[in-house]
Amino acid sequence: MSMPSRLAVLALLSSALTGCASLNLPRAAAAAPPNAAAASGPGAAASAPARPDPSAPKPFAEIIKGATQQAGFIPVWRKDEKVWLEIPAELLDKPFLLSANITQSIGERGLYGSQMGPSWLASFRKVNNQVQLTAMNTEYIASGTAMQAAVAQGFSDSLLGATAVASAPHPERKSLLVDAAFLLSDLPAYSTRLEAAFRLPYSLDRSNSSIEKTRVTDDLTTLNLRMHFATARLPAPPLVAPPVPAPAPPSTLPDARSFFVGYVYSFTKLAEQPMPARQADPRVGHFTDTVTDLSNDLQVNPKRFMVNRWRLEKADPAAALSEPKQPIVFWLDKNIPPVYRKSVTEGVLEWNKAFERIGFKNAVVVRQQPDDADWDTLDSRHASIRWFVGADVGFARGPSHSDPRTGEIIDADIAMSDVFGRGARRFIVENVGAPMRPFATPIALPWSKAAAQACDYADAAAAEMNFALDLLDARGAIAPDSPEAEAFAQSRIRDTIMHEVGHTLGLTHNFRASTVYTRAQLQDKDFTEKNGISGSVMDYNGYNVAAAGERQASFNNTTLGPYDYWAIEYAYKPIDAADEKRELERIAARSTEPLLAFANDPDAGGVPGNDGLDPMVNRFDLGDEPLAYYRKRLQLSRELWQRVQERKPQPGDDPTRQRRVLLSGFNPLNDAAVQVAKYVGGMYTSRDAPGAGAQAAFRPVEPARQREALQFMVGGLFSADSFRFQPQFLSGLAPDYREWTRPAVVSIPAMVLQLQVAGLDRLLSPGTASRLLDLPLYVPAAERLGLISLNEVYGTLQSAVWSELKSGAEIDRLRRNLQREHLKRLHALLVRVQSPLPADAQSLVRLNAVALRDDLRRALATRKWSVESRAHLQESLGLLDQALNASMLRN
Repeated sequence: MSMPSRLAVLALLSSALTGCASLNLPRAAAAAPPNAAAASGPGAAASAPARPDPSAPKPFAEIIKGATQQAGFIPVWRKDEKVWLEIPAELLDKPFLLSANITQSIGERGLYGSQMGPSWLASFRKVNNQVQLTAMNTEYIASGTAMQAAVAQGFSDSLLGATAVASAPHPERKSLLVDAAFLLSDLPAYSTRLEAAFRLPYSLDRSNSSIEKTRVTDDLTTLNLRMHFATARLPAPPLVAPPVPAPAPPSTLPDARSFFVGYVYSFTKLAEQPMPARQADPRVGHFTDTVTDLSNDLQVNPKRFMVNRWRLEKADPAAALSEPKQPIVFWLDKNIPPVYRKSVTEGVLEWNKAFERIGFKNAVVVRQQPDDADWDTLDSRHASIRWFVGADVGFARGPSHSDPRTGEIIDADIAMSDVFGRGARRFIVENVGAPMRPFATPIALPWSKAAAQACDYADAAAAEMNFALDLLDARGAIAPDSPEAEAFAQSRIRDTIMHEVGHTLGLTHNFRASTVYTRAQLQDKDFTEKNGISGSVMDYNGYNVAAAGERQASFNNTTLGPYDYWAIEYAYKPIDAADEKRELERIAARSTEPLLAFANDPDAGGVPGNDGLDPMVNRFDLGDEPLAYYRKRLQLSRELWQRVQERKPQPGDDPTRQRRVLLSGFNPLNDAAVQVAKYVGGMYTSRDAPGAGAQAAFRPVEPARQREALQFMVGGLFSADSFRFQPQFLSGLAPDYREWTRPAVVSIPAMVLQLQVAGLDRLLSPGTASRLLDLPLYVPAAERLGLISLNEVYGTLQSAVWSELKSGAEIDRLRRNLQREHLKRLHALLVRVQSPLPADAQSLVRLNAVALRDDLRRALATRKWSVESRAHLQESLGLLDQALNASMLRN
């Protein structure tokens, strides 16, 4: 092209760009509206239509074209695999309850379906072109503009998820559309639980996760998600066993590298008017939501403890007995086997007795989910009871979700394992010689209140049931497969459901309630049928099995106890706001009544860092004298073993029957060893409010009772004579040979040692030592003469464990095992640079170790022993010499 031609083309282009003075526009001019130049002067030519801004969001209607809407609280739009949430403009920055529950899992090590997960008070927040899902910090509050600002600056919210706005706001509703795919994330922190269970790098695979189902109502939006977790490879087993054994990969999966977990997310609308909070009282046991109120710096304790309770209001406030405006409805999930539904229903409805006493008729209602229902009872608008199964399962839980601002319970889902059917007996049989209760319990959950709501009542109750059934069968009183045995199991299900429903109504455990009735009352059938066997269904109550010569009354709880009525009254009684403080104090002041005795999980101990100190607060005891109860349990176990040894196996018997019965007798004794040892150095506790006539918060257990418990330990549980079995019985304990992996020969010494070690650890624990050393500080000087001392405990224990050194009796294997465990603990305490014991206790350990060394030398020099006993004593002396002569700098 020639130069003139090029100039002509440029001229034509220039004339087409009407109003453009230059192709190189200044920055300010470039930012002006497209028609600005056209309108800037008289006679300017009309501008061309403006082109749409490519960065502007597309219209709402264009994005959801062809999609189907589910209208309601947060509308959902669906088109093929795409899902959008339409967030109403009025919901922005407004709180709602968000929960994440687990519908499906892998069925082992605490990872099961039908479990409640975490919940948050949440809100949607728009930030530029993003929508953030935030968890609101509700733990710190204040009144007054200044302190509210300080609290907001001091304590952050948390971001749960965020996504870009998918379209322009709806032209009329002004609502925001977002792609729901941002919820394909691990909100319940399940990856942490997977890591705790398997120590493998499982991670969420979003590309193979999906939103399967959505449901929307006026006050609820739920999404059911199928989440895929995977790891690229499983590590090879180590060539050399590590110091700490690593957990094995999942055993229930076709391929342990991949599995699916079901989530159900619920967005729940909260009432416009929050429910009035009711302040908790330490004398009555309720779950609480706790906030720190920084409004007033003169408060001694800025924390406020709000009772967890359902919003229950009378339809007719003036009536003495009225139905509620909205009852507490429990839905029986369609996965509950029909054979159990009647017992479950009865367990739920039993609580209506407590509500009737405070003026509510039919406060609790049970409904059955239809088999063809397309909604999930794990959504937040259906309080439910669900069955679940697993390869190692044996517990039930009764957790709930509440509004953290007021304590109002919004949702509750009881998870009940199949422990009363196949589960309990199968796993006990397969784990003979293993820990006494091999069932997996839920792994510690990474969200609040989970520890307080954890409950393994079903596991332990099933073990108790098996012991009772085995003993009654051995006595010829009941056959395992009889209608009576079925009724027996159904009654335990009813009892367990009562317990778990109590949790979902806001009640904590009460581990003192089992002591309110006397042993004589527990043998009176008329009394137990009317009153049950305990002051509360919220205790872990043992079976009320009569010893030989006793009268047999009710085996387990048949009804609510006095404490249960009282706790419901405190939480739910309608009270005028002006009278509430005074009336609640009047109700709580009844705590001194013997039938209302209360103590919960921290009082009972039994967890790392808290061994418990009150021998009247235990799991699975019964009657007003726990020590007498544990004596009876040893008596019942020995009766069971005697009877099963006398009964000859019959054709058609289950080949593992005798194994099961053997372990059934050991099962309750593991707890007995720890609970009896709790008397030694024990302190009675009281929750009385300060004031005239209040009991002391701590009172030492009577010296005579401490000595009695110590003698039962050394003369009963530490005695080899308590665990003698006929050789022909032990040689007949066959496994199930159809199983490829099956238990080995039963080791009685290992099983005996297991329960003895539990008691030994308690007696030699730092907590016991500290309390015994501090004992004189709690007793007037005139009463100190007869106190039990730490040295007396150490000396009595040592003399009993090593009694053969002075008696000259042959030392059998059971006794050698116990002596080795005692020596192992002495050795560790003597050579440890940083001893966990108080200094005075450490000195007494050395003093007694020196005496033991002298006894060993004397026994080896003056008596003739079998080769096994001599080798054992020589090795013991060598280890003790090494420990006493060890050179160290003790810190």
